[in-house]
Amino acid sequence: MSDLPTDNQGNVIQALRLGPAAHKIAYTATSARNTNAFSAGVDVVYVYATSDCYVKFGVNNTVTASTSDFFIPAGQMLPFAIRGDQAPAYAYIAAVQSSASGTLYVSEMF
Repeated sequence: MSDLPTDNQGNVIQALRLGPAAHKIAYTATSARNTNAFSAGVDVVYVYATSDCYVKFGVNNTVTASTSDFFIPAGQMLPFAIRGDQAPAYAYIAAVQSSASGTLYVSEMF
């Protein structure tokens, strides 16, 4: 039995469910991170940036991003595993601008 949603005929739909929280992080040339940790039980987050930026995931609230971290292009919605067999239990994400300030939107998913 699957935890995934099903259609009217009982066929599994390959989709994630919306999580209990979303995060909005305003970033500049100084690294910024989510204030509240990701919710328990969330395995995936989707990230969307309004301007090019760099992000870094961390297990505690001291994580900071730099321009040598993972690049996120503006206008792209990207999924990331934050828990599971191949990922530590990340609780925070930090972002820093590439060349212009912006906002990072993070959606928790089940």
